[in-house]
Amino acid sequence: MKTLEEVRENFKNDVYATFTTGISIDYAKPGHAVVSLRPDPRHMNAVGQVMGAVYNTMADFAFAVAANYEFDGPVVTVTLSSNISFYSGMKGDTLYAAANVIKDGRKTCFYEVQVTDDLGTKIAAVTVSGYKIDR
Repeated sequence: MKTLEEVRENFKNDVYATFTTGISIDYAKPGHAVVSLRPDPRHMNAVGQVMGAVYNTMADFAFAVAANYEFDGPVVTVTLSSNISFYSGMKGDTLYAAANVIKDGRKTCFYEVQVTDDLGTKIAAVTVSGYKIDR
């Protein structure tokens, strides 16, 4: 089993998620990952709410970490399609995206990602279909 630091090291070159957006990997194992973000003014839209793209980025990154836990393997999983449904705006201070595998096949996979905040507010649900490609 990889340590959390090893997983973070594997994904450090995902500059958009980790550096530009500021998302942290909190937990990872094969088929499951949790990432978090404490939004600041750069994450807000014109009406002062967290931009929808932030939730999408968090969900996509959580999926990537969960689906590519074995980062140094011969196969990488990429997003084939995703769909987001918004429930509520953020009420707390920190956002979380938790990805869970539903089906993991030979060439495709299916994940569900729940986006919540530190108060337990259900913010969005994302479904992701992934495709496995040889490196």
